[in-house]
Amino acid sequence: MRHLKTLILLFIVSSFTVGCFEDNDDTQISASQINDFVWKGMNTFYLYKDDVPDLANDRFSSNGDYANYLNTFSTPDDLFNSLKYQPETVDRFSWIVSDYIALEQLFSGIITSNGMEFGTFRFSSTDTNIYGYVRYVLPNTSAASQGVKRGDIFYAVNGTQLTLDNWRTLLSPENYIINIGNYTDNGTPETTDDSVTNTSETIALSKAQYTENPVLLSKTLDIGSTKVAYLMYNGFTGTDQFNAELNDIFGAFKSANATELVLDLRYNPGGSVNTAILLSSMITGQFTGDVFSTEQWNAEFQEAFENENPELLINRFVNNNDGAALNSLNLSRVFILTTRSSASASELVINSLSPYIDVVQIGTTTTGKYQASRTLYDSPNFSRSGANPSHTYAMQPLIFKSLNVNGVTDYFDGLSPDQNNILGESIRNLGVLGDENEPLLARAISIIDGSGRSSITTSSKSENLIKFTGNSKDLLPFSNEMYIDKDIPDHLIKRILFE
Repeated sequence: MRHLKTLILLFIVSSFTVGCFEDNDDTQISASQINDFVWKGMNTFYLYKDDVPDLANDRFSSNGDYANYLNTFSTPDDLFNSLKYQPETVDRFSWIVSDYIALEQLFSGIITSNGMEFGTFRFSSTDTNIYGYVRYVLPNTSAASQGVKRGDIFYAVNGTQLTLDNWRTLLSPENYIINIGNYTDNGTPETTDDSVTNTSETIALSKAQYTENPVLLSKTLDIGSTKVAYLMYNGFTGTDQFNAELNDIFGAFKSANATELVLDLRYNPGGSVNTAILLSSMITGQFTGDVFSTEQWNAEFQEAFENENPELLINRFVNNNDGAALNSLNLSRVFILTTRSSASASELVINSLSPYIDVVQIGTTTTGKYQASRTLYDSPNFSRSGANPSHTYAMQPLIFKSLNVNGVTDYFDGLSPDQNNILGESIRNLGVLGDENEPLLARAISIIDGSGRSSITTSSKSENLIKFTGNSKDLLPFSNEMYIDKDIPDHLIKRILFE
């Protein structure tokens, strides 16, 4: 009943009995004070609230019952994780942090990195040993200065062989040494006898704070008489600076008279919904004001939005970024390169553009994240302003799922290319990013010029047995994120809280 919910939300938690602990600012605070914030935030915003009995509005018979419930969880993390709906299958992406400063830095593109972005693989599902391979190197970093390059193989860190159990631990420190190996195909086309041989070469790497520009590479290719724009975009970072720079790049594409675009999202884990809208509007331009995507929230929020202002549930194509005109290409076709590392906002672009233009997806199946989240702080309206100064906990729960204009959503297993365009990256032949002969880009070019020069069978053959197991983004606890930037009206939040 809503009346009891109101009592709980007004209840002062100073009587809770759970002992104190220190947060990241060394401030002593009762765990249950933060637990109170966790339950309220999840009860208000969580997408799957109706599926979690402990989040029901009538869950507690009294304020004492509520206090006793919160006291059963010794940490806010324990409570938060208990409230996630089917975390192994449905909600794989909600999380809580004890330091929202670090979270905000990540969303701004600020990370701690040595510049080596890598993936890991093993030769069969029974192998416990794994190997690292370099996907790309960030400029002006330790890896760049040490000459690390795409395709380099490493088998150990500080002399310890990488395994499924230890690779995260070995590659997490600020400083470490990688042991370089050589990929060996033994001179045969089969992959059953492939291996990595050890060498004595080592490379020492050091991490430092780094602001990653999501644009790794942009260029225009002359394919016959066709101008083909190529953009490798590695994160929907969402800052004003990077959105403006993205628009400038499309301005350069437009000035070069590009009539085709290859958008490389193969390593892009996602980010800002707003940036996904901007990018999609730059690709097109002829659909300003049309529905890009819609949002489906929990039952209470959905009803409140529909009664108050249904337009708040709709994201539309735009023609400007805070008043600055977008440089749009007005394309009717786009090529998008993907792997299993392509997630959230990357998938949003594919799903939302598909009803309007021909989206030619090339590569492998994406992650399968169609839900978005919002950062919740311990404040009266869960915003950053007025956050409780006694701690730095924040939550990032899933709050809505995205649908394209045709209602397509719930792509839990990811978005897959057409059969003819399924093409896995090959350790044997990763190629040079942005080069016309790099296998995934070459496949797009072969469709553009009709040459048929891309050989899918040859390029992907070695992936039949090689198992890709992880990547450097996995070391960031909140990398596969799709989050909203827009404000939710305070009166709408209060309606949910107190009706």
